[in-house]
Amino acid sequence: MLETRLDTARIRAARHVIDPVFLDTPLYRCEALEPGLRCAVSVKLETANPVRSFKARGTEVIASRLADEGPRAAVCASAGNLGQALAWSGRGRGLDVTVVASRFAPAVKLDRIRALDARLELVDGDFDTARERAVAIARHDGIRLVEDSLDIETCEGAATIGLELVNTAPSFDAVLIALGGGAMATGVGHVLKALAPGVEVICVQPLGAPAMTHSWRQRRVVTTDSTDTIADGVAGRRPIPEVLDDLLLVADDAVLVRESSIIAGMRMLLDHAGLVVEPSAALGVAAILEDRDRFAGRHVVTVVCGGNVDMNAYHRWIGAAPVRGS
Repeated sequence: MLETRLDTARIRAARHVIDPVFLDTPLYRCEALEPGLRCAVSVKLETANPVRSFKARGTEVIASRLADEGPRAAVCASAGNLGQALAWSGRGRGLDVTVVASRFAPAVKLDRIRALDARLELVDGDFDTARERAVAIARHDGIRLVEDSLDIETCEGAATIGLELVNTAPSFDAVLIALGGGAMATGVGHVLKALAPGVEVICVQPLGAPAMTHSWRQRRVVTTDSTDTIADGVAGRRPIPEVLDDLLLVADDAVLVRESSIIAGMRMLLDHAGLVVEPSAALGVAAILEDRDRFAGRHVVTVVCGGNVDMNAYHRWIGAAPVRGS
């Protein structure tokens, strides 16, 4: 395997600084999903933790290092989940955390960032606009800029998911990973290629936010002018070159899925697994729905990466009555 920026020894060491509440998350075969998907499906559940996403695996590594070495302040741009995770990890270590987000981000995510005692600054625009503002704050205040996927700690923290996958039994044939900035895809992909090279690593992105997938396919950074997807957690326009270089080494495929398939995946996870998930977490199921023949007869793991979703929007998407009194 050609070398990525990641290091397997550092990934193993990361498990010692990540709060155990984020580790060894449930992994189980969900037979109720299988008749509709025509393959064996195991779910790796990353929503059953205090921030309801996998992101704290990375922020725990960053916050631990800042607590030991400084500076004791950090800023990040976030679509919501990274901000919650950094706020949680920073609060537990006495760090001053600022999160920059789009004012159009889901209110439930913004409210949780505030509740975790982080300073929240909202910008007009999307995630990439927030990223530009976070860079400016870090430069002006002389504090740590946390950049998801570019910062190796975010990738190696997410890679601990891969360690848990390869230590399980029975074995599986493919893993489906939501693709946004690329921290989880490169992290989990690195571990699988190093320790279980026979497993197919398939990244999944919405058709309405295809920049990283187009970049992977063309082997160069491809940007887009806008995004149009309900999967806000993966809706970036400007791939990071260093992350793309890693992804090219560990991903076997990158696929795009329709919004209707994402919604159908969310509904299946609710109806057959009892899971309320955000759209990004249903990308794996969406990929199977769009290409059942590819996965027929195989054992597939899908990483259910987040459960921070506005419930009124969720009920609109899955066709239920809206929540009353909210």
